[in-house]
Amino acid sequence: MTRFQSGVIAEANADALFITLNIVRLREASGRLRRVLAEIPATELKFRQQYPDVDMHITIAIGSEYWDQLSPDQRPAQLTAFPALSNGDIKMPHTPVDLLLHIRSGRHDLNYEASVLLTEKLGDDVTLAEEIHGFRYLDSRDLTGFVDGTENPEGEHRAEVALVGDEDPAFSGGSYIHLQRYEHDLNAWNQITVKQQEDILGRTKKDNREYASADKAAFAHTRRASLKDSEGRSIEILRHSMPYGNLRQKGLMFASYCRSPEPYTKILESMVLGDSSGHHDHLMNFTTAVTGQAFFAPSPQWLENLA
Repeated sequence: MTRFQSGVIAEANADALFITLNIVRLREASGRLRRVLAEIPATELKFRQQYPDVDMHITIAIGSEYWDQLSPDQRPAQLTAFPALSNGDIKMPHTPVDLLLHIRSGRHDLNYEASVLLTEKLGDDVTLAEEIHGFRYLDSRDLTGFVDGTENPEGEHRAEVALVGDEDPAFSGGSYIHLQRYEHDLNAWNQITVKQQEDILGRTKKDNREYASADKAAFAHTRRASLKDSEGRSIEILRHSMPYGNLRQKGLMFASYCRSPEPYTKILESMVLGDSSGHHDHLMNFTTAVTGQAFFAPSPQWLENLA
C-alpha cells in the first residue's frame, strides 16, 4: 500500500500549530533544506515512539508557487494557486507562502518542541510567515458556539477523500491542502439572536441538529457548503480546521485536505459567489478571510527521496 503522511487522515487532536514559512530565495533549494524535509517522517516517528500516548502528527506541505523550485521535473497533476474570489465585501485573498508545517497532538508543549526542532534545523533557509496555535474549544465547537466539522468523512472513507490514488501515480499517497485564516467579528455575531445564528448555519446551536433541507434558507452555511455532483454524490473534503484566539484576535484556521483541489474550489465558490440567484453564505458576513494558500503534501517516500 502507498505510504502517506499520517496527519493527512488522522482523527482530530486537541492542539495544533499551523506554521507557514518562506524559503530564502537562492538559485536552488539548499542541501540543508532538502535534507530536513526528507527527515520529517523520521522526526515524527521519533516523537511518536517517545510519546506514544499523545498521537503526534507532523505534516509538511509545499506551496503551489514554490513547488517548481524544489522539484522542477515533477509536479502534482492538479496543483494550482489558491483560487482567489470576491463578491462585494466578501474577499478570499491569495497570500502564497512556500511551506506549511501542520503539527498536532494532544499536548501543546510537544507541538512546540517539534516546531522549534524543525525550524532550528531549517535555520536561515527559511523565514517565518505566520504561526497560529489552534486548540479544541469545548466539545469541538468553533468560537461562534457551533459544533465544527460535523460533515467530515469517517473511518476508511477519510483516505478515499483525502489521498491521491492511481490517477496520478507519481504522487499517490499525497494530498492537496488549502489553508485559510479567518478572523471572526464575534461582537457583531453575538448581537444577533440565537435563532438568527441558527438560520445562518442551518443547524441548532445547543444540540447540533441540522435543519431539514426544506427548512434551510438559501444563504445557510450548511446549504452553501454541502454540495452534490451531477450524479447526486456528496462533494467532500476532509477538514482539519481549528479555532484560534487571544484577547485581540479570534477566528478559525480552515484546512481542507483532499485528493483533488476541485471539491474545495466548488465549495468556496458556492459560499462566496452563491447560487444562480446570488445567495451567498451569510456566515461570511461575520468573518473575514485574511490568508489563502494552496499546498501539496507528498508521500513520505517522495520526501525521503529529496535527500
